[in-house]
Parts: sequence; C-alpha cells; structure tokens
Amino acid sequence: MSLYKIDDVAKECGLTKRTIRYYEEIGVMPSPQRTDGGTRLYTRDDINFLKKVVRAKEVLGFSLQELHTYVATADALNEQRFDYQQTTEVRERIEKLNTMETTLDGQLQLIEQKLQSIHAVQTELEELRERVRSGIQKLQVHDHDPQSDEDG
Repeated sequence: MSLYKIDDVAKECGLTKRTIRYYEEIGVMPSPQRTDGGTRLYTRDDINFLKKVVRAKEVLGFSLQELHTYVATADALNEQRFDYQQTTEVRERIEKLNTMETTLDGQLQLIEQKLQSIHAVQTELEELRERVRSGIQKLQVHDHDPQSDEDG
C-alpha cells in the first residue's frame, strides 16, 4: 500500500496543506497515519475521501457544517453497507437495506435543500435580467422616437 505526504495530497486534491490539516482538526476527515517524527501519511482512500469532500464543497456549495453532516452520513452509509454484506438472513438484509435507504434519503434531502437555494438565486437573477432587458427596450424605443430628437 502506497502512502503519500501532505504535499502530494494537497496537489492532487487541489487543496492547501493548511486546509487539509484544518479538515482533520474539525473532524471533516479522520486523522491520517503518522511517522515516528509526526509526518502525516495518507492512503489512496484518504485521497479519494478528500476528493469527495472537495466535490461536495465546490459543486454543491456545502458549508463546513454541511460538509461535516455529509461526511458523517457517508461514513454511516459505509458502515451500513458493511453490515449488510455480513448478513445472510433475508429479513435482516431487508432491515439493513431499509436503514441504508433512510440514510440515503437524508443525504438526498441535504442536496435537495442546496438545489432549492440555488434555484431561488437563479430565479432572482432571471427576474433581474428581465427587468434589465425591459429597461433597455424602453430606452431604445425612447431613443428612436422622433419626438425625442433634438433637431426634429
């Protein structure tokens, strides 16, 4: 298994070393392994996890609190998936799948709230654009009105 230093992780994930350490400090990501000298060593799983966090933050516009919730939910889902795989009895598997569905509903609800916020901003901007276009149109009509010409 390959291990990576924070410089490599920061470069690959498009984050600063400070941000990675901060995410670790506030619990967005688990603490990585360390050498005897205290140097952080990251696994490929750590890097993939950070990439998911970056995507959630950038694409979905999650705040740090929302990131924390998103990550906790993703962790719970992974545990539930593992529990499901360890179970062979049909009723228990159905129960595990129902639990996973509830967890997924929570994550989808978080994303739906973000989408509603984005849609509200989009609607405001579209309305403003229409008012601007209307203003342009009125001014152009006024500008071409022969009564508004000074030499007319």
